[in-house]
Amino acid sequence: MIIAGIVVGPYGFNLLERDASFKIFGEVGILYIMFQAAVEIDMFHMRQNFRKGMVFGLLSFSIPLIIGLLASHYAFNVGWDTSLLIASMYASHTLMSYPTVSKFGLQNNPGALIAVTGTIIAVLLALITLAQVVAFKTTGSVELINVLRLLALMVCYMVIVGYSFPWITRRVFAANNDPIIQYIFILALVFVASLYAKLIGLEAILGAFYAGLVLNRMIPERSALMRNLKFVGNAVFIPYFLIGVGMLINIGILLKSWNVLWVIANMTFVALSTKWIAAHLAGRILSLSHLDTRLIYGLTSGKAAATIAATMVGFEYGLLNEDIMNGAVIMILVCCIVASVQTERVAKKIRINLTAEYLKKDELVPGEFARQLVAVANPLTSEGIMRIAMYMRAPINHNPATALFIRSDDNPSVIEMGKTALRAAVSVGESMDIEIKAVERYDLNVVSGITNVSLEENATEILIGMHRKSNIVDSFYGQMIEQLIKSTNKMIIMARCFIPVDTMRQIFVMVPPKAEYETGFALWVMRVARLASQISSKITFMAHTDTIEFVRNCIADEQIPAQASFRNMADWDDFILLSGEIRPDDLLITIGARKGSISDSSEFDPLPQFLAKHFSRHNLIMLYPKQF
Repeated sequence: MIIAGIVVGPYGFNLLERDASFKIFGEVGILYIMFQAAVEIDMFHMRQNFRKGMVFGLLSFSIPLIIGLLASHYAFNVGWDTSLLIASMYASHTLMSYPTVSKFGLQNNPGALIAVTGTIIAVLLALITLAQVVAFKTTGSVELINVLRLLALMVCYMVIVGYSFPWITRRVFAANNDPIIQYIFILALVFVASLYAKLIGLEAILGAFYAGLVLNRMIPERSALMRNLKFVGNAVFIPYFLIGVGMLINIGILLKSWNVLWVIANMTFVALSTKWIAAHLAGRILSLSHLDTRLIYGLTSGKAAATIAATMVGFEYGLLNEDIMNGAVIMILVCCIVASVQTERVAKKIRINLTAEYLKKDELVPGEFARQLVAVANPLTSEGIMRIAMYMRAPINHNPATALFIRSDDNPSVIEMGKTALRAAVSVGESMDIEIKAVERYDLNVVSGITNVSLEENATEILIGMHRKSNIVDSFYGQMIEQLIKSTNKMIIMARCFIPVDTMRQIFVMVPPKAEYETGFALWVMRVARLASQISSKITFMAHTDTIEFVRNCIADEQIPAQASFRNMADWDDFILLSGEIRPDDLLITIGARKGSISDSSEFDPLPQFLAKHFSRHNLIMLYPKQF
């Protein structure tokens, strides 16, 4: 696309003018790249690699800065201020090739996470350096007070955005689940964060990236909102940006003079070699694999946003002559090409290796993955139940799920309501690129209909909406669900959510003693941990000390990136005390026990009445593990 911009731009065949549309959409494009890089990160893996990213960021800034400062001063015979400005261009980089990483599903690869974190450190320091060079040029001195002022404003900015954005987003999403409206709202927040970052003296790209980190857990990977974000960015904004960069490049200057060729060769060599040194030195220090090191180099060798800004500022203030400015533009082109080619090659090799490992472990065998049966009847709740089912699946699970509506009469209103519920459930699967098999069945007995379809579809678990009632008469769950529990040995999940599941703050799981001895123990732990991972929510397991160790080991063995904590719950009284911490915007999951099972205990018999009394307006999931 960059080369296409050269060809069609004013310095090529002049088919298109670099007008305001390319400037505006191009600026949005680089903001989009930074935002998308942050919002696609799994925060669990991000925290694990944060320190490594900090180390790489310092190396990626300091090595190009020092070498670039000396190389520019002695090679171009310019002053130290100009040399420092050029060195800041070497020190910064842009995640030009990040869409390639996203395309191959490597957002949580250690190399990608370290590169993204390092980018923020390197770009921030490079922009501070640029600001001080300009200050020295205009005032003749560098004042420490300005640097401290910028850091203080940055802290205030991070606190305000970090607390206000999730708060308002959670309320907007709870009130409206239309993915188009949610997309417009998120895009507005990105622009606001970018604008405020620029107002306090930072670059807009840093604001966009921080907005992505703050909103990360509000945008699950498998959601219609994420699909819209990726589609519009990859189809509109990012291509505009790349083509606009190409339009800035004048290949004709290569023939202008030998001095220009010397400047281009020098700047390109220093820019690429210093980033290579930083990446490989970081790889040695952090004990990274050869492919991860090469991926870091591919991601951080590209230059655009901050480098273009430094070039324009330097030329405007007279720090850069025309030859150096032209050399910088060609350097940007070469670096972008190298970054694209390098990232594409390495990403392919990493993906091939990962797939080979999955095949060795038989992790791609369809039978090993969830095949959910989701029973729906109410259009208002079917979407939420289906979304919970999808979030409980492994990301690489492509088995179809089944949405089931069972009717026991020919009432037209009931039939239409059921079909509407099925359409809502199917639309959730389509938004997440998962096939949903819609089944409508006539059966006088709803329970037998569900159990028969679950056997026909070889379902691993059954999900159903929880019985809602204002007064307790027959039971908390409802007679139909109690019959279902008795009639099948499959895992049963009953859900009741008053707010969208992806806006919930925290998940609490109440686990009865001896739950680890049940047949379906590992299965439900995986499903619950996967749910927490998909919506980037903290999860707290309330269980007996012995059970906690089994839960912790199960999550570790399956390598599920869930931010889990554990609280000791020895008896019923402990649960009553711990339940006081659960807020209305949290999710409580209680692990039930069928009568006569190992974990069945009369001590927890008051649970239904307790939940009905104190958790009538809370989000709740009752889960019954699989049995022999």
